[in-house]
Amino acid sequence: MSVETFEAFNLHEDLLAGIQAMGYKSPTPIQQQAIPEILANKDMIACAQTGTGKTAAYLLPLLDKISHANHDHTSTLILVPTRELAKQIDEQIEGFAYFVPAQSIAIYGGNKGDSWDAQKKAITSGADIIVATPGRFIAHMNMGYVKLEKLEYLILDEADKMLDMGFMDDIMRIVRHLPQQRQTLLFSATMPGKIRELARKILKDPTEISLAVSKPAEGIDQRSYVVHDKQKLPLLQHLIKELEVQSMIIFTSRKSAVNEIVKALRKMGHTAEGIMSDRTQEEREAAMQGFRNKQFKILVATDILSRGIDVDNISHIINFDVPHDAEDYVHRIGRTARAATTGTAITFINEKEQYRISRIEKLIEKELPKLPVPEEFGPAPEYKSGGAKPASGENRNRNRNRNNKSSSNRKSSNGTKSSSTPSNAAERPKKPFQPRNNKPQAKDSAAPTPPVTES
Repeated sequence: MSVETFEAFNLHEDLLAGIQAMGYKSPTPIQQQAIPEILANKDMIACAQTGTGKTAAYLLPLLDKISHANHDHTSTLILVPTRELAKQIDEQIEGFAYFVPAQSIAIYGGNKGDSWDAQKKAITSGADIIVATPGRFIAHMNMGYVKLEKLEYLILDEADKMLDMGFMDDIMRIVRHLPQQRQTLLFSATMPGKIRELARKILKDPTEISLAVSKPAEGIDQRSYVVHDKQKLPLLQHLIKELEVQSMIIFTSRKSAVNEIVKALRKMGHTAEGIMSDRTQEEREAAMQGFRNKQFKILVATDILSRGIDVDNISHIINFDVPHDAEDYVHRIGRTARAATTGTAITFINEKEQYRISRIEKLIEKELPKLPVPEEFGPAPEYKSGGAKPASGENRNRNRNRNNKSSSNRKSSNGTKSSSTPSNAAERPKKPFQPRNNKPQAKDSAAPTPPVTES
């Protein structure tokens, strides 16, 4: 059934006012399918990638329930893989619920002691919605003041990413402290077997929604170069000179490469910053804000930014290496050509990565053009369609490294990730958390500045 307006869902009038103020006009396909099922109290497993409007698909019906319920306790827990996504969802709640008596708090690690105190105050005062990374939330649980016995709604957003980062045990530990009678929603960009296994453990007779992984937007000019590793930086310098770069994100799968690339770009005379999970929260926020404000035009990042980041007018994406998973390629290049604009995505392919390209081309149902490397950079490797897969030992080493990385991410950051604050919302300071007896009935307040988000 096609729904053309949000009014058709019979949502609370105060929530509809927030939706209008946020600039949302028509529901996306995932919103059309999910909102009625969530309003009907169904558990749900949904496969939908970033950019489909999945965050609003679950926030709107939950805020509608909160609007009618007048809770005196925390009713909703949203678990996410990273602090960036936690902040972004919290700010979307702030926008949608601007006229609704609902309070939310983002719980994530990597910040200062006063932030811990603010988080504790929100938890103990009964914020309606908690958006949290699993590790940080467990840290609060360990202190004994987290009360979950009245929780009604549990949402796992980007569940596949959380499992990739090693949060399965943390998720199950949290679930064991929740009431059996609750509504549980699981959203994932991909649906591997481990997600199905998790769903069987925590969902009850769920509705299933599956939106196929979208093909990259037609407005993205996709290109690739087959190169030796030593040719990547010179080629990057050449492309930056040749292309009309407004803003560029360079993705790399290796954290160690971020600083190397940033240092090389600065030596070349370019302004650039880097973001990866090892950076402090303040450093990452400063880098993102500087990128949004056009203080520099090149941002180098790991896949921590490949999902959920909303920055307007990114003209170029460079894959400094080929992502391990084909879906991550779609997420990476999806940062450009948003909202019917155009952009360019360029991928560097070394000899060992060629086998990954065939997987990507199969997923996107399109062959990536392999452009010739300029002669001044010397001979390039020959491209062999399909490529040669790494030896079994190399596969085992890569899997072991990935597992080690997931474990270290969990221990060092208590949950971090890939998405950042909406541009307009970031300019509007978040209202400080107020205890429940001081909750504003903000219908007569000024309308919020609408962030442009498609998470």
